[in-house]
Amino acid sequence: MRPYRLLDRLLRLGRTFNKRPGPPAGVLLISAGGLGDTVLLACVLPRFLTLAQPGESVTVLLRHDAARMAFLFPPQVRVLKVDFNRLRQWDYRRQILGELYRAHYRLVVHTDYLRHPDLDEALVEAAAAPESAAMEPRPSEKFARKLAANRQLYTKLYESGPPHTDKVLRWAGFAQFLTGQALPPPLVALPETRLPPAIIPNHPTVILQPFSAVKLKQSPPDLWELIIGALPPHWHVKLAGHPSDLDKNPEFKRLLELPNVEFEGAPFAQLAGIIRGAALVVSVDTACMHLAAVMGTPTLCLASAAYVGEIVPYADQIMPANLHVLYEPMECKGCLGACWFPPEDGMYPCVAALDPDAVLGAVRDMVARRA
Repeated sequence: MRPYRLLDRLLRLGRTFNKRPGPPAGVLLISAGGLGDTVLLACVLPRFLTLAQPGESVTVLLRHDAARMAFLFPPQVRVLKVDFNRLRQWDYRRQILGELYRAHYRLVVHTDYLRHPDLDEALVEAAAAPESAAMEPRPSEKFARKLAANRQLYTKLYESGPPHTDKVLRWAGFAQFLTGQALPPPLVALPETRLPPAIIPNHPTVILQPFSAVKLKQSPPDLWELIIGALPPHWHVKLAGHPSDLDKNPEFKRLLELPNVEFEGAPFAQLAGIIRGAALVVSVDTACMHLAAVMGTPTLCLASAAYVGEIVPYADQIMPANLHVLYEPMECKGCLGACWFPPEDGMYPCVAALDPDAVLGAVRDMVARRA
């Protein structure tokens, strides 16, 4: 038996003897997704906030890395950061699970379709709330037995549809199930009051985000150089990313030698204002693209076909007018990154198949509309 599972048994036994004082209060929403997921969750979050009773607080539990996007949440939301990479460590797991139990929430809602029975669902069990809800989990051969056993953790379970369902629409349906409020599908956008102030540059500026944590989703530097060349000569370019992105992708450093091109390594909370002041964003399918979409800035996404039907492109009902997504349709679309085919020049075949002429045409069209 793995040590953390023994700890879970001990904590479970301890909870039977350690009764919490007073009535339960407050709502805990659990989201174990990444940065991009957190941006999209922000668009639906107000619907879940109505689950709180008068005077109750709402806490959103996020992965510690994804919490960098929590500035998009309404100000009344509390954020609890958890390092999921450490949740198998005895001391850290005991600390986090103990804190959740002592918080004594009235309602716990797990917002994820994709769940891990030993990590995020352990958080649900530790909270031991009298009410708890989740969607039926994504089917998993590896965890089928444990996920089925964990159904008893929830007082409500929602059947959210087939695996290939748009993530935001899935959340919206779940929120309607829990609240009883039938609302139109939410656009991938945020109200003006929740947007940071725009940082207006001295020259029209384009944000390029060519980097992805999954390198197979990246288009080659040659394509990005063509994009830069298609811009008006007086426009400036910011190559956005984490400073380590250039170390991991040294072939992109030559783009910084082009006129009016500089690197932009601002954290997301600051980058959001820079994006708002930009004339255009061109990005791979990554958190920066989702952020640009909700900021309302004209955005061109160079996507793979891996997440068609679930994440990118968004469903027609929720697609904001400022976003244009280019991807190459393939028979294997919607593979969620489990590509069946060998890479082509270090890319998913669907990324390698992106037509440079189509990309440049889209860039020129968006520049012309901006001008």
